[in-house]
This record gives sequence, C-alpha cells and structure tokens, in this order.
Amino acid sequence: MKNTTLFLFVFLSAAAVISAAAEPFRIGVIGTTTSHVPAFAKAFNNPNAAEPLNGFKVVAAYPGGMPDNPNSWNRVKEYADGLVKDGAKVYNTIEEMLPNVDGILLESVDGRPHLEQAKPVIAAGKPLYIDKPMAGTLADVITIFRLAKEKNVPVFSASSLRYSPEFQKVLAEKTFGDILGCDAWSPCTINDKHPDLFWYGVHGVETLFTLMGPGCVSVSRTQTAGTEVVAGVWKDGRIGTFRGTRTGKHDYGAVVFGSKDIGLAGKYGGYEPLAAQIAQFFKTGKAPVAAEESIEIFAFMEAADRSKITGGSAALADVIADASQEVSVSAAVRIAADGTLTLNGKEITVGSLAAALDGLVGGKANHRVKVILKSEKGVPIETVQKVCSNLGKAMLANYIYDYQ
Repeated sequence: MKNTTLFLFVFLSAAAVISAAAEPFRIGVIGTTTSHVPAFAKAFNNPNAAEPLNGFKVVAAYPGGMPDNPNSWNRVKEYADGLVKDGAKVYNTIEEMLPNVDGILLESVDGRPHLEQAKPVIAAGKPLYIDKPMAGTLADVITIFRLAKEKNVPVFSASSLRYSPEFQKVLAEKTFGDILGCDAWSPCTINDKHPDLFWYGVHGVETLFTLMGPGCVSVSRTQTAGTEVVAGVWKDGRIGTFRGTRTGKHDYGAVVFGSKDIGLAGKYGGYEPLAAQIAQFFKTGKAPVAAEESIEIFAFMEAADRSKITGGSAALADVIADASQEVSVSAAVRIAADGTLTLNGKEITVGSLAAALDGLVGGKANHRVKVILKSEKGVPIETVQKVCSNLGKAMLANYIYDYQ
C-alpha cells in the first residue's frame, strides 16, 4: 500500500511539473494599430516553433489608437479582431490586462502614447518590448528608461532592421574588416505628429547604428521634398550617413566602408529575427540593446530636426541635455457622453481649449503640455477628432476610451 501511495505521489508530482512546464509565457499586446501585431503573433503563437520562440502565446490585447492619426486609428479594429480570432482577450484598460500576462509588446504605431502606456507596465514589473518609434519625443525616451531603471524592470526597443541576418553576419564575421564608415537607407515618410525621422526613418537610422555602433557626436541634415540625407560624425572621426527616401523605389539596406573591403552589408530580413531576440529577452530579462544606444539613436533624429532649423551642425549632447531638462505639464481633457468638455475638471469650450492649454505653461520654453484625452462611451469619434484639432501647441500624449 505504501509503495502504491508513493508511486501515485511521484506520478502526480511529475504530472504537475509537466503541466507547469507546458504553460506558455503569456504575452499581452498594447496597441493593435500596426501590421507588426499579426507578424509577431504568428511568430509567438506557432506551436511548432523552435528555440527561442517556443513556449509563448499572445493571450491579451489593449487596442489603444490615436484618433488624430489615421495611420493609427483606422487600423485598431482589424488587428484587434485578428488577435481575438487567435484566442486573445481584449481589455478596455492596460491595468485590467496586466495581471493576466507575463510580458508586454508595446506595439502602438504612434509613438506619442508610449510613455503613458509604459508607465503601468513598469509599475507592474512586467518585461517590456517597445516597437518603433520608442516614443514621440526624445524626452519621453529618456523618461521611459529612467522609470524602468528605478523599478529594475527590463525594457528595450529596436527596429526589426537591427537583426537582419546579413547585417549581423557582417558584424560577427568582420566581412569588411573594421567598419570605417557606412551609408544606410530606408523609406522616410513623415508624420506631422512626430519629429521627422521618428515615423519611418528610424529603420534606416537604426541600421546605421547597428553597423557603426554608438558614439555619434554631431549631425548635419540636408532635406528636399523627396529625400533626406543626414551625416553623422562619430567621436573617433568616422562618418556615417542616413538617406531617407520619399520618392522612387523604396528599400532598406546599407553599404559598409571597411578596412578590408567596401560593399553591400545586406537588406531587410523580416520580423522573425527580432521576434527571436524578444523571446530571449522575455526568458532572460536581459535587454539586447543598451538604453544608452537607444537614447543616442533618438538624439540623432532629434538633432537632425535641429540641424534642419539652424542650417548647421547639431550636437547630440546638447539635444540630450535639453530633452533631459524638459518639464511635462499634464492636462486631463474629458469629453462627457453629452458632449460637455472639461479641462482638469473645469468645463471649457472647444474654441478656447488651445489657449487654456497654452496658458498652463506660461510661455516657459522647456515646458511641454501633454494632454491625456478621455471620452465617455457613446461620444462620436468625429467629436473626439474635433477636440484633437483644437489642442494648439499641446501634445496629445494618450487617448483613453471604452473599446467594448
């Protein structure tokens, strides 16, 4: 009897271990507003995936969406419905979703809400991957990393271009010897809600940094209607350039100038190599890209905007210093079901909203008003968009609404 009991105990214990081991790492998605969502879901939901992509499942989503950006708002339902068909549950708030997941893919195609969407994730201690662009401003990028460091929460961001197999092979095998310079390119459509290169040029800029490494100290930019050329000078004297295209054939790639040879470093290699890095990140809690390098990439792009304004060279150190000193002033704007509009709890008209928001900073140059917009259930999207068009200089930092 004792042997039977012991056998039963061992059998049940083994079964429990096997069952526990079979439980997938539960992934939650924030922002069903980009084609990256189904691409990553396909990689992580594959039951036959090999290491390191095995053992994951996208189980939850918070749709999000920015109403003043058609590239964001018009995609919400399509990609949310796709996740639901794959068995994921949609939540009305990030806070409701977090207890039911082990890690987060922040996929909102619009970078402006990323800081506000990252805050509850960091507070909950969940590992967080943030898709491009990491945020809507360099100041927000710096803040996300600061908050994550304070809470000891693993966070990283990268374009899929970074892990294109051909680029990684050039680095690992030193195909061209030491890299003395690089010309990288990508499409560079501009979205007026972001610094110019953040929206799509980020892919080519990340390619440049992947091959050159960090250490850029200044940039100079030349812009025409169809083309961007941004030349960066590295602290060791090397020069790397980014070419962004808005006309003609669009493609991704880079040429490397090496100590042994000059040649094409490679082209885009799809989403799966990045998904593999994210999987490893979730398993180990170790970010594959240092915060300092991500900050430098976004400083490069903001410095390009400064160079455009001044017509000269812009130092990355100055741009980072200014962004680090930026002061955010939060403004809560709410649209009630009956159409009543309030700013920080006080009723206001749409026509006077921009002036009231501007008044919150009193003309201080290093202050930025960030609007957290919330609409009650039943408010037409046209009403929300009208409010968005009357924010003046203020930045729409997040939009909260009931999806279901």
